[in-house]
Amino acid sequence: MNINLLAVGKLKEKYWTGAVDEYAKRLSSYCKVHVVEVPDEPTPDNASAAQEEMIKKKEADKLLAKVGERDYVIALAIEGKGLTSEDFAAHLDKMALQGYSTFTFIIGGSLGLHEDVLKRANYKLSFSKFTFPHQMVRVILLEQVYRAFRIQRGEPYHK
Repeated sequence: MNINLLAVGKLKEKYWTGAVDEYAKRLSSYCKVHVVEVPDEPTPDNASAAQEEMIKKKEADKLLAKVGERDYVIALAIEGKGLTSEDFAAHLDKMALQGYSTFTFIIGGSLGLHEDVLKRANYKLSFSKFTFPHQMVRVILLEQVYRAFRIQRGEPYHK
């Protein structure tokens, strides 16, 4: 199984990269993890709605260029569905049983995801109604994927 994490922007702080690396290492027993960063587009102060839409479109084009035709795409979006860890594990397991072997998670930039990405997504997932830093979402996502594998296999994991 392959897990792709596509994200707008680059992790700069060592504590975020260290956490991402740790969960990627833990996940290596279960799957192959690929973290792909696409450059974020500069957003001018007081950008108009049209400018913001254009920026999201450019970021979407870069993200979608990295998505395989047969990937099961999960877009992280505040308007997505919230799941428990157990339900998330069951969903991934169900999709794997339906023949998906590559799961691509997409995290947008500071303006969010363009409609093109949301349309391509097979599933829209929300971790919370709160807004989190995109760097933190990467870590939370990889931790939840790791937890999902542990749940699927009946392996112990702290609650």
